[in-house]
Amino acid sequence: MKYGILSALIACLVTTSAWSADFRIEPLDEGPPADALQGAIGETLDNSGFRVIRGTKTTYCDLWLCKHWETRVDFEPTPEIMYPFRPGQLIGVARFARKGADFRDQDISKGVYTIRYAQQPVDGAHVGTSLTRDFLLLVRAEDDSNAAPTSEGDLNERSAVAAESSHPCLLSMQRVESKKYPAARHHEETDWWIVAVPGKAGDKKLPIAFVVSGVAVE
Repeated sequence: MKYGILSALIACLVTTSAWSADFRIEPLDEGPPADALQGAIGETLDNSGFRVIRGTKTTYCDLWLCKHWETRVDFEPTPEIMYPFRPGQLIGVARFARKGADFRDQDISKGVYTIRYAQQPVDGAHVGTSLTRDFLLLVRAEDDSNAAPTSEGDLNERSAVAAESSHPCLLSMQRVESKKYPAARHHEETDWWIVAVPGKAGDKKLPIAFVVSGVAVE
């Protein structure tokens, strides 16, 4: 009996240790998937990206950010809106090596997606789903051919197609807490894995962070 209890405790510790390093992110010395991108979108992206890895070596997704972002010059951050982007603005591109899940636990199919900024609507349907209104919406690369910002309605519609549902496919943006990038951290209370990556607004650094694995607490 003692040996059985000891074995269970060891297994628990090993599992906990493995879980604590479940996701990590590292630089990716590889250009964006030009053959999967439409229009001038590929021209806006950096030549190198980031790889999100689950477990010891499983690639979850690859990310490429725009070379630089245009931001609102009059922007003042608030607890609800932390980032100076305009809704519909192109943020980058993601390539999922296998099926993933968004912040609503909707499936993200294997493939390439554009990433655009959006703000959660202020209405009764979204009360309590997020403390912040900053989100990233995914659109299938084949359905996105213009690097310019898109309208809210158009973005929501095309992102819902990506999720194969009536709701956009989304990732929740979070506050950047890391001082070095790229970085990944686990928010134990919500069981979120959050990645932080470095970007640029003009010639200034602008890191962003978002939930890459985890769902809204409702």
